[in-house]
Parts: sequence; structure tokens; C-alpha cells
Amino acid sequence: MAEEVLITPPGKITSFLRPMDSSKLKAMEEMNESPTHLTSSLLAVAFLTSFGSSMLYGYNLAVVNSPAVYIKDFYNRTSVSRNGTGLDGEALTLMYSLTVSVFAIGGLLGSLMVGMLVTRFGRKGTVVNSTVLVFIAGSLMGFSRICGSPEMVIFGRFVTGIHSGISLSVVPMYLGEIAPKNLRGFLGLVPSLFICAGVFSAQILGLHEILGKEEHWPLFLSLMVIPTFIQLMLLPWFPESPRYLLIEKHNVHATIIALKWYRAKCNIQSEIEEMQEEQRSLSSVETVSVWRLILDPLVRWQLLSVVVINIGMQLSGIDALWFYTNDIFKNAGIPDPEIQYTTVGTGAIEIIAGLIGCFTIEKLGRRPLIIGGFLVMGFCCAGITLSLVLQVHLPFMRYVSVGCVVGIIAGFCIGPAGVPFLITAELFKQSHRPAAYTVGGSLNWISNFTVGFVFPFLQMSAGSYCYLVFCCVCLAVAAFVFFVIPETKNKTFVEISQMFASKEAVPETQGLGHPDQLKLRKMNGYGTLENGSLEFDSSSSVP
Repeated sequence: MAEEVLITPPGKITSFLRPMDSSKLKAMEEMNESPTHLTSSLLAVAFLTSFGSSMLYGYNLAVVNSPAVYIKDFYNRTSVSRNGTGLDGEALTLMYSLTVSVFAIGGLLGSLMVGMLVTRFGRKGTVVNSTVLVFIAGSLMGFSRICGSPEMVIFGRFVTGIHSGISLSVVPMYLGEIAPKNLRGFLGLVPSLFICAGVFSAQILGLHEILGKEEHWPLFLSLMVIPTFIQLMLLPWFPESPRYLLIEKHNVHATIIALKWYRAKCNIQSEIEEMQEEQRSLSSVETVSVWRLILDPLVRWQLLSVVVINIGMQLSGIDALWFYTNDIFKNAGIPDPEIQYTTVGTGAIEIIAGLIGCFTIEKLGRRPLIIGGFLVMGFCCAGITLSLVLQVHLPFMRYVSVGCVVGIIAGFCIGPAGVPFLITAELFKQSHRPAAYTVGGSLNWISNFTVGFVFPFLQMSAGSYCYLVFCCVCLAVAAFVFFVIPETKNKTFVEISQMFASKEAVPETQGLGHPDQLKLRKMNGYGTLENGSLEFDSSSSVP
């Protein structure tokens, strides 16, 4: 005798016995085993969160490049009006460098806040609430010239960095939790695709024919409020992460509503069963701190994997690449006025490579994309060094250097640009995921700042040989992923955790008797919730 589930309006789930014919029973079994299709709701949430949050990270990385001369001139004229004298070259460079680098400092601060925010406000709630930072930053930078205040530009960049630090971790976390396992890779790479689109948008809008003129630079810096406004108007209408609602908030009714919203044909039984299995494997339903994450022997290899791939993503040399880009293009014979259009072409390559990664990750898996991407980047970094050394004697090597630039960009955007954020979500269960994103995001921003600070000195001392350092980093990360990180394609969070459990000396099931643990019963073979499905240990009840 099988049972059907009735969802009552107050949010309680009751059960009643009703015979089900064999054809209906067989249909339910087939439905649970079939892959979940991409729904319009899933696609809309992925695009909204990435468009209004992730894209701003890419936009703000590139937005200060085009108007650099005008921003410096504004700083100098402001100094003249305040002090009667202009800034010398060293002071002007320092102020502009601060304008650029303060974005990374804000990003580090934002990444440290992720664990606290997602626990208090939820995944979607954090994305929505953090939009206020974008409006503050946009207002500061947009009105900075009218107010004659360089400090408004610098502080606006800092606030923008805080928002990017939050969104870089929260958006992949949110999409990873709402996505079915067979679409988690595709949806997980959507944010990285929009980061590339943000860089490309800044390159296009920064052309002299559009917003690249002196009078337009405040508008250019503050234009980011438009995507965020669209996100703020539409995203609140979509549900919160079902995993957050069930495992952390214990709201069964809201969980079922969210799953029905995101899934076709209301195929939610198997997913609720999988969430129950994950919940039972947790030692606590409370979110662990970063310190507890570091000390937890059950996740030692997962944490090491997150550390390596997030540091490797920034130390791969992708940001430092732009130091040589204009010189490489100039040496290849491209006229100076056309170099800006060539740079836009590299932005288009980023988007194409990102699309390739999005549409192949569910077929190829995570490992081939990230290993292949780092290998391509490593060999191309070595190629840049070789071509820069030999182009004095072999003129055709200047074209090889251009090809290596394209190869590094394509290799990065296909895998290393987005897969580390996706893997961070997949390697950890619900209780450890926020702390893991805090660790990964913090190391990402620290590495970003380190490369920006150290690279000029490395270039001065090593010259064109500096790219051999990045080559070694890329090859080392590729080797680590090959030997340590298993393939996570089409696997549940519990299955992934069990793959790592074999590396640990401590059994994964340790701690299941925690007195505060929430128990969810499976009353039949379909993972449906029944009467009194939320059950607590009597020992944990408060007298």
C-alpha cells in the first residue's frame, strides 16, 4: 500500500492511505530517476542574480582603465583648488593606485561577512539586501566631480568592493543549492559568464565614441546601478534556497513551495529524500564557524582543495596578463589607436570561452575543464616568456605572443574562472558551506591583492621571465586537482562528501547522535514527508 501526500494551507503535511494503481506507482518511480529539466524559473534566477551582482564584479575590474587619465586629472585639479598646488607624479600615482586597489580591500571585507549574512538573511535575502551597497557606491562616484571630492571616488570603489566580495560567494552558493544535481554545473558557471560580460561591457562603454570622453567618466563609474535596480525589482519574487529553508529554518511548507517553483512536473520527492539524507549526516544543523571548519578533521581534504584552487585562480597570472597586453599588441604591429578595439576583442573571447564552459561542463565534468584550463594557461605563460625573449631575433614570435594572450584568456574563462566557486559549493554540506565560502573568498581576494602589489616588483627583477612563475603555479594546481579532487558531476552533496570520507581517518557518520539534531522521517520509498515529519529527539526537548 503506497501513500499520497496532502499539503494543507497552514503548512502541515498530512498523510492518508489511498491505494495507488501500479501504473501510477511505476510512473512516480520513473519520474524520480529521470534528470530534472531546466525550468524558466531556474534560468530566470540564474540570470537575475548574475546580471545584478556577478556582472558588477567584472565591470568594476575594467571600468577604471579607460578613464584613468581623466580621473588623475580630476585629482590634480582638486588639489590645485584646495591647496593652490597640484600633485607631483608620485602622489598622483599613489592616489590612482589606491583607487584601483581599494576595490580588493573592500572585496576581502565583504568575503569575511558572507558566513554571517547568509545564516541570518538566507542566500537570496543576502543578495537582495546587499544591493543597497551598490546604490551607495554609485551615488558617491556619480556625484564626486560635482562635489569636487576624490575621496568619494575612492570610498565608492571600496563600497563596491564589499558588494563584490559578498556576491562572488553568495551567488554561486544560492545557485548551487537551488539547482538539481544534473544542472548544478551549468548554473554554477553562469555567474562567471556574466563576470566576463561585465568586463566586456566596461570595455565597450569605455570606447571614446561612447562614454570614453572626459565629461562622461562619473556616469561611466556609476552606471552599475542599472543592473542592480532591475535585480532588486524582480528577484524578491522568487523563493529562497530550499536547502536553507528545510535544513536551517525547518520550514517544510516553504521548502515544498520553493521546490515546486524551481522544478518541472513537481518532481520533488527524491530531492526531499536527498535533503533528509544530508541532514541526518550532519553533526549539527547549525552553521559552523571558520575556526571550527579549519579544525574539523572530516573536511580536511575538502578545505585544502578550496584553498589550492582559489589561490591558484588568482596566482595563475590572469590579472597580471593585462600588464603586458598593450605592449604585446603594439609589438605585433597593431597601431596605437586600434589597440583599444583589440582589447575589446579579447573581452569577446572571454565570453565565447565562458559559453563553451557553461555548455560542456555537464558533459565533460568539472575536472577536465579546470585541469585543462590550468594546463593551457601554464603552457601559454611559458609561451609568452619564450616569444618575448626570441622576438628580437625572430620577428614572427610577436604573433605567437598574441596567440598566447588569447590562449590564457580562453583557458581561464573555460574552467578556472568559475569552477572553483562551483566546487566550493559541492564539496561541503549545508552546515560547512558558508564558512567554506568565507575561506575561499578571503583567500581569493588576498591573492588578488598580492598579485597586484608584488607583480610590478617581480616584473622589474625578472622581466619577461616573470611569467614562468605563473606557469609553475598553473601546472601545480592542475596536478593537485588531478590527484586529489574527484569528479562531482551529477552527484549529490552527500555522495561527494562520502567520496572524501575515504581519505579521512574519522568516520563520516561521527556525531549523528547530537541532541539538537533535527530528524526527518522517511515513511515510504519516495522520500515524501508525512504526518509529524518534523520530529525532534525527546531528549532535546525543553521542559
